[in-house]
Amino acid sequence: MSDATTVSGGPDRRWLILGVIGLAQLMVVLDLTVMNIALPSAQRALHFSTVDRQWVVTAYTLAFGSLLLLGGRLADLLGRKVTFLAGLAGFAGVSAIGGASVNFTMLIIARACQGAFAALLVPSALSLLTTTFTEPKDRGKAFGIYGAIAGAGGAVGLLLGGALTQYLSWRWTLYVNLIFAVVAFTGGALLLQRQASRGKPKLDIPGVLLVSGAVFCLVYGFANAATHNWATPSTYGFLAAGVALGVVFALWQGRAAHPLLPPRVVLDRNRGGAYVSMLTASAGLFGLFLFLTYYLQQTLGYSPLVTGVAFLPISGGLVVASNLSTIVLMPRFGPKPLVASGMLAAAGGAAWLAQVGPHTGYAAGVLGPVILAAIGLGMVIAPAINTGTFGVAPQDAGVASATVTVGQQLGASIGTSLLNTIFASAVASYLAAHLAAARLIGGPALSALALAHGYDTAFWWIAGIFAGGAVIGGLLLRGGPLRPASTPSAAHTEERPAQAKAGPALPA
Repeated sequence: MSDATTVSGGPDRRWLILGVIGLAQLMVVLDLTVMNIALPSAQRALHFSTVDRQWVVTAYTLAFGSLLLLGGRLADLLGRKVTFLAGLAGFAGVSAIGGASVNFTMLIIARACQGAFAALLVPSALSLLTTTFTEPKDRGKAFGIYGAIAGAGGAVGLLLGGALTQYLSWRWTLYVNLIFAVVAFTGGALLLQRQASRGKPKLDIPGVLLVSGAVFCLVYGFANAATHNWATPSTYGFLAAGVALGVVFALWQGRAAHPLLPPRVVLDRNRGGAYVSMLTASAGLFGLFLFLTYYLQQTLGYSPLVTGVAFLPISGGLVVASNLSTIVLMPRFGPKPLVASGMLAAAGGAAWLAQVGPHTGYAAGVLGPVILAAIGLGMVIAPAINTGTFGVAPQDAGVASATVTVGQQLGASIGTSLLNTIFASAVASYLAAHLAAARLIGGPALSALALAHGYDTAFWWIAGIFAGGAVIGGLLLRGGPLRPASTPSAAHTEERPAQAKAGPALPA
């Protein structure tokens, strides 16, 4: 089908749409981290165990990651305005239910439903951005802002979660979504205009089942590894099933009449490189969030609110670098040197963080590294989102957008589970090797040293992940600026009739 929505009015309204899209994206990204700091308070209020606590986060990521490609294709088939507004309304409704939870089961169901509606909302928002901003100059500005939100939203979520938990209640980490959703829904309803589909929508049901099952098994397997171990059947069994289902899905997409993820989307070298780069960057970024949160609260003794404030330099670095990279550097150099150099800068920041000890202060050992890492990641995330959606036909914009976000979700799951296991193993090994020292320095001092050793080990691994991302990005991405296809693409073929009918309307 052709582009599902248009925006009536002058070109300036595109930037209002960007504000609406950015607000919706911020709401979803916040929910990846805003509950983290609120979890202890929610646990005390609803009386669930520490073992069960991980499911408040995992239920969200499982549903989100598993249904993203379905959400992206529905946006392409049904119209982006419809799916965007439905995603907003649904996300707000289940957030209200989650905030009013009276028991653990109610909270988990609400979080899973949040993830499902986010899987519908996020691809709709990004595909709206992709089809609204087609001119290279404006596209760079728009993706710089969007990439800054995607990268910095997690850090903002930690700050907001700390403030809401400390001054109001953990329930407000969910209720706050109502404010975001009402504003974004009102803007979307006023600014976006739906176009009817030219053909009967067709959905690849086998593809939906295969890819949803694959992503579910992978995310669940990695999440299970974070709380159990890699030798547990529920870990390696789900991981093996996820890989097998993913292989079958890839084979099926080459044969399906109406594939859920058309091979033309992912086989483009630049887009494929962008998806892998997003996965790698997310694995390292969410690992940084995890261990810096532990370090600041457990070792330095920061309160939830102060911990959130300590993450603000990450947000600032991401915002500046995202806009600089997409507005100034991408048009001149293309994504390859930006992704490679950004990954190396992030690796340097993580290696610098690996020098922290039990008594290292924030200004001396944390501030500089996190700014360096944030600047590096800002040069990766925004260009990767831009590249991953560049050059796709309008009918594939939703699923291409979803594929970028699948990379982010899988990267976050892989990074947190793998690194958490490495951290726990490093701490246990240090304690076992230095048990005799406890008699001389005392148990608490030995525990502090063991934790510092665990943090340093995890940060070294994060540095390795980023360095590997630099190599992969350098090999996969093409050199030079992004350029549209030289022959008339499906995008041009489909846009011309729409523009002829709609006159001055802008695609969204």
